[in-house]
Amino acid sequence: MAGRKQFDVDEALRRAMHVFWRWGYAETSIDRLTEGTGLGRSSLYGTFGDKSTLFRKCLERYAQTYHPLYHQALSGPHPNPSAVVAAYLQVTLNRIADPTVPDGCLVTMSAAQFPALDAEGRALVRAMIDDLRAMLEQAFLAAGPDDQEAAELALCTLATNKSLAVLSRAGFSSEDLATVAAAAARIPGTPHPLP
Repeated sequence: MAGRKQFDVDEALRRAMHVFWRWGYAETSIDRLTEGTGLGRSSLYGTFGDKSTLFRKCLERYAQTYHPLYHQALSGPHPNPSAVVAAYLQVTLNRIADPTVPDGCLVTMSAAQFPALDAEGRALVRAMIDDLRAMLEQAFLAAGPDDQEAAELALCTLATNKSLAVLSRAGFSSEDLATVAAAAARIPGTPHPLP
């Protein structure tokens, strides 16, 4: 039939997501996208639009894949804030340990390249980070902390999550990453004010 796609669009999008994930937006060229997806330029543009549009579709695909895992992990009930941290970061460690995907995190990689993104891309990355932060705040509130402590713990846990992604890209071992996650899970409820 004329006009029918001769390839799996969802699989092509998954492969494009991995290209952006591995290289970041700034270093992802059309040549890398055609090589990574197996599509010609005309098929790539005709199906997904320009690079910025494809990037946003990949971000959405990433969020659809991984954010439900965080939501499930945070749905609890959790007996205390430490359990919230541990549950959240375990999802991150599981993704990092998956040999079928690139190291790190597409959202983290994209945040690190914020200036290279267009306004829509920056807004989408920020919205995804804010969504994770709100998810964490709700889980902490359900585990007992007041509003201020829940907000602080959510931000700290989110920062730890992002640092795990960066460390994994730098080749830190799974044991090192697990040590970071375990130490972060011990922090709630133990105030250590900075001097």
